[in-house]
Amino acid sequence: MSKLRILFLESFYGGSHRAFADGFKAHSRHTVDLLTLPARFWKWRMRGAALQLLKNIPEPAAYQLVIATSLIDAALLKALWPGPCPPVLLYFHENQLLYPLAHGEKRDFHYGFSNITSCLAADQVLFNSRYHAEAFFEELPGFIRHLPDFKPLWVPDLIKERSRVLYPGIEVPDSTAGPGKTGAADDRGPVILWNHRWEHDKNPEAFFNALFRIKENGRRFRLIVAGEQFQNSPAVFERARTELKEEIIHFGYIENRQEYFRVVARADIVVSTSRQENFGLSMVESMAMGCMPIAPCRLSYPEIIPPEFHKNSLYEHDEDLPGVLSRAIADYRPSYQAGLKESMRRFYWSALIKTYDQLCEEAAGSCRGG
Repeated sequence: MSKLRILFLESFYGGSHRAFADGFKAHSRHTVDLLTLPARFWKWRMRGAALQLLKNIPEPAAYQLVIATSLIDAALLKALWPGPCPPVLLYFHENQLLYPLAHGEKRDFHYGFSNITSCLAADQVLFNSRYHAEAFFEELPGFIRHLPDFKPLWVPDLIKERSRVLYPGIEVPDSTAGPGKTGAADDRGPVILWNHRWEHDKNPEAFFNALFRIKENGRRFRLIVAGEQFQNSPAVFERARTELKEEIIHFGYIENRQEYFRVVARADIVVSTSRQENFGLSMVESMAMGCMPIAPCRLSYPEIIPPEFHKNSLYEHDEDLPGVLSRAIADYRPSYQAGLKESMRRFYWSALIKTYDQLCEEAAGSCRGG
């Protein structure tokens, strides 16, 4: 098939969303034009991103396929497209049926319903993990039953028919891609990495509380804290900056990807405490660069971490984390990571891009009439 011209729309261009969009554009054999909006005001993005993005499209008739992500109202996008709309492939990084609420926040069901109508408008729906797809379809019937009347009970089956799972790709520097750790821990202890968004759903309190206790018990470690920061970051970060100042190697967001990978390459153990994680791109990248993972035994982690590593890497409850992480620090061995790094190759863009391109070609050839 000849090369497609694909329009990739990302209304929240930051973090894993940005890495996915950039990675697909860089590796696809097709011509990909990327239109983005800054990663802020997610509720307004779901409501109004389609209006702004449509205004920015220079040649709407030039595209054979549109890829949109889950913070875009795909139904509005198709309804307002100037002329016949090409097929739309909708990629779900997260969904609003399941997104955890901050303390005191009430769920606005309109955002979940926007996800549903986006699925119905899309020609193909992709979820970024099996866990994500299964959780979405498990929640969907109950969500629909909460509607006041005229409940569209036929929706789950229709969405499921056009849905599949396809992991996002990763790309890490070649110098760290092979088996074997690039550097070992010294007498100051291994380097612990936390590289997630500074928001409540990533549960930073559990991570830092574990470190506070471990330090009190005399266990030595060093610390890298990265991840994107927002205006109202949890207060525990400032406490950690003070109480763990002797352990800190780096503390703050790293905009430049090359510099970010240089910092990650120094880490030995990467930790997640997330309440919401549908794939865990930063964890997968870190494992591919030789980090030993410590993560909760829930969400996508049992899926992305191979079963032979579950015993040492997964914990059941937040209360278990200090003990699990303390043992990982005490027993750290760089050789542990060699097999884990090799298993992460299945997530490399080089391993996934043919499937993505083939799916795009199929979607572009199966328009239901716009």
